[in-house]
Amino acid sequence: MSRVHPDFDLEDEEPIDPGLPIVDAHHHLYDRPNLRYLLDEFKVDLESGHNVVATVFVQARAMYRDRGPEAMRPVGETEFAKGVADACAADPEFQTQVCAGIVCHADLMLGESVEEVLREHVRAAGGLHRGNLRGVRHIAAWDADQEMLNSAYPTTPDLMDDARFRAGFAKLAKYGLPFDAWLYYHQIYRLTALARSFPHIPIVVDHCGGILGTRGYAGRHAQVFAEWSRALRELAACDNVAIKLGGLGMPISGLAHAELGRWPDSVELCTAWRPWMETCIEIFGTSRCMFESNYPADRESHTYGTGWNAMKRLAEGATATERDDLFWRTAARFYRLEMSGPGDIAQVGRSS
Repeated sequence: MSRVHPDFDLEDEEPIDPGLPIVDAHHHLYDRPNLRYLLDEFKVDLESGHNVVATVFVQARAMYRDRGPEAMRPVGETEFAKGVADACAADPEFQTQVCAGIVCHADLMLGESVEEVLREHVRAAGGLHRGNLRGVRHIAAWDADQEMLNSAYPTTPDLMDDARFRAGFAKLAKYGLPFDAWLYYHQIYRLTALARSFPHIPIVVDHCGGILGTRGYAGRHAQVFAEWSRALRELAACDNVAIKLGGLGMPISGLAHAELGRWPDSVELCTAWRPWMETCIEIFGTSRCMFESNYPADRESHTYGTGWNAMKRLAEGATATERDDLFWRTAARFYRLEMSGPGDIAQVGRSS
């Protein structure tokens, strides 16, 4: 059934193919002065009618510890996410495995000493083999335009080349932890160098590789596309790299439909996203692509349900195997979510 979303003056669309299992490969939970988006708010979006069977929580500076060593404070976010995961697992009325995977933040610029922080994250997530910790993100997004930077995440143009960063990055292998890479498209070549240096560490590129279309990049999508796609092709030659399809609802992409003066529908979203997402799929193949909501960051341009409808429209020409890759299998494999087949997913999915 369609419904009016409580935070939007917009009626949600009827879900397309509501039985299709989905692993939401990237979302956040946080309580900020301008936006509260915790489990209660996320549950409202999960009621959109799509069959979201599990989710991957990605760090966003939420619920840090307010005391203790600075390097250890992000462990509070892992403790929070693990608490959400346990609460959902204990609720027999709730069928989505929220925070089935947790991607934490650890400051890789600590070099080899980051191992102590990683151990604490592992402990907070329930242990190395049975816990929920499934990755680390150290945001590397940098641009010469200071307005494009997030002051909460200090970075430099050569962060991924720094010997200290690489010493910390190398420690991920000991704990079997992949790396989530959030950077801008013009930094992809640096990520390629990192991936070549550490072929045994899985890497996933967030948000289609950091497409920019605002400020100095406004009106330059053709040029950005050419540079971005060329860089992605080089990166895809690294077998240890996958990519998340999403994040294009963020205003920085220049694809958020601000010119409409209203919320776009899924057809309009699909039309805007198609060149970028189909190029990712063509370059990486569906076995290395996974859809993500990037909620609540992407809610600046669309509702949760409308976003999934747009992605389902985009995948209409895919085979059943390719659709499974895009919507759940690649994410489940990459983050080791113990969902090896449709039968396993059916046990945790919503009944139709």
